[in-house]
Order: sequence, then structure tokens, then C-alpha cells
Amino acid sequence: MIDVLVVGIGEYVTGLSGEGVAKSDKSFGVIALSLFDMRDRGMVGEIHLAGRDAKRFELIREHFETNLKSAYPALDTSFEAHPKEGFSDEAYREALGKMPEGSCVMVFTPDDTHFKIAKEALEAGMHVLVAKPLVKTTEEHMALQRLAKEKGLLLMLEVHKRFDPIYADAVDQIRTFGDFSLMHSYMSQPKTQLDTFAGWAGISSDISYYLNAHHIDLLCWAVQDFARPVSVVATASTGVADRKLGREVEDTITLTVQWKNLHSGALGTSVHTASWIAPPSDVHSQQRFFYMGHRGEVTIDQAHRGYGISTDEQGYKSANPLFMKYTPRDGRFAGQQGYGYRSIETFVRSSDELARTPEKLAAFNQELPTIENTLNVTRILEAGRRSLYEGRVIVLLGESKMA
Repeated sequence: MIDVLVVGIGEYVTGLSGEGVAKSDKSFGVIALSLFDMRDRGMVGEIHLAGRDAKRFELIREHFETNLKSAYPALDTSFEAHPKEGFSDEAYREALGKMPEGSCVMVFTPDDTHFKIAKEALEAGMHVLVAKPLVKTTEEHMALQRLAKEKGLLLMLEVHKRFDPIYADAVDQIRTFGDFSLMHSYMSQPKTQLDTFAGWAGISSDISYYLNAHHIDLLCWAVQDFARPVSVVATASTGVADRKLGREVEDTITLTVQWKNLHSGALGTSVHTASWIAPPSDVHSQQRFFYMGHRGEVTIDQAHRGYGISTDEQGYKSANPLFMKYTPRDGRFAGQQGYGYRSIETFVRSSDELARTPEKLAAFNQELPTIENTLNVTRILEAGRRSLYEGRVIVLLGESKMA
């Protein structure tokens, strides 16, 4: 059993957006609900949630008591809140000081805060899980990589798509297709999410860091043994988000990445598009990709699994319970097989296992999306941002570790 601190209390953690329940596919949240269930299963001990405003926890507790308890009456939704009162940008430090070394820290905060919080958690002797993007620059990535290695701690990127059984099978298929030739990926968020992200959109991060990170990680994972990125150029569309938020914000960002196959020298190309100005549709987020290798191709629409549901309250929706299954079974949470849940469970189990067998860290760094094998994801995302700023192709120098 291991104690857990979650830094960040937004939609992905709690299911709350603004002053009410999120109008998205995460109305019950992902992180807190998963941890409450893991505590019921004897995997997790104390649960700490750290935000900035103590008053926010009144709304969170009311949401858990009213909505989570209505679906799962027996679920224990208790937690220790930080700060206890007032407002603090560093309330997580209060929790770090109370937790034993080897506990879990999960970071779900704006992108520009990831490095600082992850660094302090590692220095405190904690295993750390960070929402994508792990950090925003290669320099930050390598600094955390050195620290995690020095401390013998697990530092993992939360990219739940790796745990989708269909995406995972696609990666296995891709590795049989020979050299890499082409990939197109697309992810979107509806315009309403700009209200949720208003505090940081176009200030501390952008839609490419937030969404393109998923499919860039998937491609890096799939081709890590036989191809490497060599250059990145980015383009953007504007006109909606800047009017809505009153500042310069890209609506849609496309990264075009040139790749080189290591053995043949043949070139490949990937194109990754992310947008947060999509209209309402049957899904909250469009998410799909096409991959072509020299001997095969694969197409996946992750948003549409051939499963439609229509109700008087919500109309028609394309459902994807493979991510998070919220519908209860006999009054209990029954979503343990969802790939959103499995991503969190894998980190918790791995962290707990390291307390007994620390030598397993090397194997985890090979098998899991850790700081050790996600450097190219950071390099590509950073190069995309630089390309937009500088208006040119960014060449990726050096033989960085694959992934």
C-alpha cells in the first residue's frame, strides 16, 4: 500500500470545471476516482489533493458526495486537502513534508509548472507521474532525467493512449511494417474547452503541447528501434481563440516532422494536428491517426468504436468506455479495465513494487513511458513551439536516445 499526492484539482483530477461539473467526457474525473477505487482495493493508503485555493475544496467535496456517491454509494471519497486555508501556489510542499519517501506524486497542473513540481518531488524522494507534456524543453527533460537516475526513482509520463488495447496492438503491427514512411494524426477539443483552459491557454502552453503530445509519443514509441526525428516545422491557424480569450492564441497547430530510418537512411514524414475550436459533435474529442510503413498501413479512429448511445437527456453520443467506464455495476465502480484507469494503476503498482525490488527500475525504464525513453517527444514539441516563434524549420541535432 502506497500513499499518493495529486498536485492539481482540475477537470482531469476531479471532474469539475469552473463552478460546476465538466460538460465533457470526464464529468466524474479520472485521477481522484481511480485512486478512491484503488484504495478500496487495498493498493493505495492516504490520498492527498493539493490545489491553490482552500475554498475550492468545498465544491470538490460537494461534487464527490453528490455525484460520485450517487453512482457508487459505498465508495470512500475522503482525502486530505492542501492548503488547509487561504491561497497558496505551493500548497503541495505541505503534503510532501508529511509523506514517507517512496510515496507517489502525480502532477496535473499547467505545463509550465511541471518541471518545478516534479523536481521538488524527486528531491523529496518520491516517485512521480506527470501529465503530458512531461516538460516543455529538452533542457528541463534532461535535468529531471539526471535527477531521477541519481535518486533511483520512477518518473513517468501519463500518456494513457499507450494502454488502449487497440492502440497498443497497432504499435505491435507497425513494428512489422518495415521502415517508417508516413503518419497523419489529428486531435481536437470543442470550443467550450477554451473556457476551461482560459487561465493558461496561449500563456503557459499551447494546444500542440496539450494534444499533439499523445500521438507524437505513440509514434516515438512505435518506431523507437528503427527511426529518429531530424527536423520539425510548425504552422498555425488563428482567429477564434484570440477573439474568445482576448489575447494571441493559436486555434490549430500542425507539426510536420522529418524522420530518418536508421538502417536504410530512407526518409519518413509525420504530420500532427491539434485544435481546440471544434464544434459540438457526437464525441468530446476527435482523435485518430493513419500510419504507413514500407510494408503495411494502419488506420484508427479512437473516438468512434462502433458504439452509439442515445438518451432523452443527452441525445446521441459515440461512447468509448474503453477509456473510462463510469456506468456502475451493482452500485460499484466497474472501470478498472479502462485505459485511463490502467495508466494510473500501472504507475501506482510500479512505484509500490520498487520499494521491495528497486533493481526493477531499469526494466520499468524500458517498458513504461518514463523520463528515460520519452526525450524525443519533448524535443519534437519544443521544436514545434520554436518553429512558430522563429518562422523556420528547426533541425534536431544529435543522436538522442530513442523514444
